[in-house]
Amino acid sequence: MHRLFAQADQLSNDVIGAAIEVHRILGPGLLESIYEKCLLRELKLRGIAAVCQERVRIEYKGEVFNEELKFDLLAGGCLLVELKAVQEVLPIHKAQLLSYMRLLDVPLGLLLNFHEIKLVDGLSRMILRGADH
Repeated sequence: MHRLFAQADQLSNDVIGAAIEVHRILGPGLLESIYEKCLLRELKLRGIAAVCQERVRIEYKGEVFNEELKFDLLAGGCLLVELKAVQEVLPIHKAQLLSYMRLLDVPLGLLLNFHEIKLVDGLSRMILRGADH
């Protein structure tokens, strides 16, 4: 089991609750950047530390470099949250989340599509392979 899985699993419930609150107040149809800022504020109000779009260390075949990774939110250092405001979530959106999770060594991710009438209909919970065993 990934060393951060239990923490991320618990935190996911809190982040989903915060996202539902943002969606309840704002509704669907806004820009992704608005939801991101409001969710960051909601998490802060709930005492949940979160950062967005940071530089990460990438190692490839012996070469190491730092690059800015355009992830939406990293909550508690263990849960990656990708926000969308799209008509349809595509497979590439989920693939992107999984790639970011691998690069950041984060066991659990949430893909939240704020375009849905009910946010729970736009929720995907993704686990890094082997992180929950």
